[in-house]
Amino acid sequence: MKIIEYKAEYSKEIADLFTEAVHNIDDAIYNKAQKEAWANKVIDYKKWEDRLARTKPFLLLINNQVAGFIELEADGHIDCTYVHPNYQRQGVASSLLKYVIDVAEKTALTTLTVDASMVAKPFFESVGFKVKNENKVMRNGVVLINYLMTKKVND
Repeated sequence: MKIIEYKAEYSKEIADLFTEAVHNIDDAIYNKAQKEAWANKVIDYKKWEDRLARTKPFLLLINNQVAGFIELEADGHIDCTYVHPNYQRQGVASSLLKYVIDVAEKTALTTLTVDASMVAKPFFESVGFKVKNENKVMRNGVVLINYLMTKKVND
């Protein structure tokens, strides 16, 4: 396992990982319509390439494959934290978050925020994030629920 900064050669793999991770969520948590609104199965790789060039996520590689990724914005907002279904519950998200917290400490960020999905909320709570409010996000005519959560960097 190693964490690296984003390289363009991984853009397609990251887009595929995101889509697979979302569509692997249990239908009892997010239904098929919600998952399709969140992550269309027809992937726009150019859009992902442009996004990733801008957001420059950190990638966790296992055997040179992207097992997970996380994006940290300059203001301390974590925009994406996704783990490939084959690598879930193996410490990938924890390792990525620890890395981001280390980066935040070095760049003098005092607070991290995240809009956590219903699936990710327990993970973020387990590492000290607190729910500030529930969000109802409209995507392609479908309502998705997530939670604005915050954590002081040195907690």
